[in-house]
Amino acid sequence: MDDQKNLNEPLALWCTCIIEELYRQGVDLICLSPGSRSTPLVLAAARKLEVKKKVFYDERSAAFFALGYAKAKNLPVAILTTSGSALGHLLPTLIEAYEDGIPLILITADRPYELQNVGANQTTTQTGVFDSYTVASLNLPPPGADPSL
Repeated sequence: MDDQKNLNEPLALWCTCIIEELYRQGVDLICLSPGSRSTPLVLAAARKLEVKKKVFYDERSAAFFALGYAKAKNLPVAILTTSGSALGHLLPTLIEAYEDGIPLILITADRPYELQNVGANQTTTQTGVFDSYTVASLNLPPPGADPSL
């Protein structure tokens, strides 16, 4: 089965580990606003049956739904978006969550490194955008043939 073969590839492995770790840390809902760059993470989330998934066409809707859910359940919620300007639509919710101490985890896919800073479309500098309203931020490198998880 091709899907099983793909699970062994470094990117699929990383994505599976990320989703597994979110679940281990108490995330029981992932709000998805998917696009082509976030597909491997979306597929990993789809395979994790213990986690609820809700799909949104608009990142703002995903973010505000996640905020309401996190407030109501007192649980962290993950929001997964694609690359480009998608992350900018999360800022209003992030500000509100930060000021109220509501746990949200933003996962924003990014364009490949070789397309950054060369004028490629849908490429936005993501590093540091949310620094004033986050407790922590990670910029994961692309997985190699032997990913260091």
